[in-house]
Amino acid sequence: MKRVFLLVLDSLGVGAMPDADRFGDVGAHTLDHLVAAAGGLDVPRLAELGLGAIEGVHSIPAPSRPKGAFGRARESSPGKDTSTGHWEMMGCPLERAFPVFAGGFPPEIIDPFVARAKVPGVLWNKAASGTEIIERFAAEHIATRKPIVYTSADSVFQIAAHETHFGLERLYECCRIARDILDPYGVGRVIARPFVGEPGSYRRTYNRRDYSMLPPRDTVLDRLKARGIPVVGVGKIEDIFAGRGLTESVHTEGNLDGMRATSDLASKLERGLVFVNLVDFDMLYGHRRDSRGYRRALEQFDVGLRELESRLGAEDLVLMTADHGNDPTKHETTDHTREYVPILAAGARVRAGTDVGTRQSFADIGATVEEALAHVPAGPGRSFLGELGIA
Repeated sequence: MKRVFLLVLDSLGVGAMPDADRFGDVGAHTLDHLVAAAGGLDVPRLAELGLGAIEGVHSIPAPSRPKGAFGRARESSPGKDTSTGHWEMMGCPLERAFPVFAGGFPPEIIDPFVARAKVPGVLWNKAASGTEIIERFAAEHIATRKPIVYTSADSVFQIAAHETHFGLERLYECCRIARDILDPYGVGRVIARPFVGEPGSYRRTYNRRDYSMLPPRDTVLDRLKARGIPVVGVGKIEDIFAGRGLTESVHTEGNLDGMRATSDLASKLERGLVFVNLVDFDMLYGHRRDSRGYRRALEQFDVGLRELESRLGAEDLVLMTADHGNDPTKHETTDHTREYVPILAAGARVRAGTDVGTRQSFADIGATVEEALAHVPAGPGRSFLGELGIA
C-alpha cells in the first residue's frame, strides 16, 4: 500500500470487555447506549462498511453484505486511558497500569511544583469533572493566580488556567515543570486545560496540550520513520507520543478541522501513514455525558469520511478504530469505560464483507499498518492485512 489513514474515533467503544468489572464498567456500551439515548443514528457510510456487523453491536442494522471489513479489538494492557490505548495500538502494550491519584497528589509532588512554577499554591487537587471544576474555581483562580489542579480515574495531572488572566504560555510552562517532576512517579500525562470567558460563560479552548511520558519501547511509528516512511500525526497524536516517531504534525481544533486536515493530506501526501485522533467524541460528548452531541459528531464524521474517500487512490487503506470507551449514559462518573473498540477497513483492495473477528490486542492494528507500509511487522501484534485480501 502507498498510504494508510488510521482514524481514531476517540472513545467509541462497542461493548464492555470481560474484565470490565475490575474497572467499574460492567454493561458499558458507548455506541449502543448513545444511539438509544439520542433516538437513533444516521451514518449510512459507516453502516454499509459494516459497523452494525461487528460482534456485540445491536444499535445499527448489519448489511447483508458489508462493503468494508469489520471486527473489534480487546485491550491487553491494564487500563482504559488515551496513552495506554494509543501506545498498545502502535505495538507498545503496558504490563502495569499507570498510577492514579484520585484522592489528590501528595505534598512531595505539589510542593516542588508550587516552588518551581512560582505559583502561590494550587486549587482543588482531587479528581473532578473539568468543566465543573472550572465553573467552581475560576473566580478564585483569577483572583489568586493559583492554577486549578485536578485529576481523574486516569493517570493525569491536569492544570486549568484562564488564557488571559493567567496566560497561555505561562500555563504551558507550568505543565512542562509538572512533567519533569512527575516522570519518576510514572504519571501518564500532564494536560494543559486553558479556558476563556467570564463568570457563567467559561469555556475550554482547543489550545489544550498533552505532555506525555515517552513510550517505554519503540513503536510502529518509530520503525516506519526509521525506514524513511512519512508519518503524519493529526490532532493530539504528537502529544500522546511526546513527538516521537513522527515526521510531521498537524494541530487541529476539533473533529471537523481534523477531517479537513486529513482530506487535505489525502490530496498531497504521496505515501506514508496519516494517524488521526478525533478528540471531540471523547472530550466534548463522552466526558460531558452528551449522547445527542455524540450522535451529531458521528453523523458529521460520516459525511467527512465520504469526502476523504473521494480523494483516495487504489493503493490506499483506511482503518477506523477507537482507543477506549466513554459511555455517555454512565452518569455516576465522567470517566472512560473499559470496552472493546471497533475495527472498520475501507479501500479499493479491501475484501468486502470480511470479518476480522475479535483481535486479542489493539497491537494487531499497528501490525497491520506496519505490514501495509513496510512489509515487515515486528509485533507484538498480529497483522490482519492478509485477511483484508491485501497480499
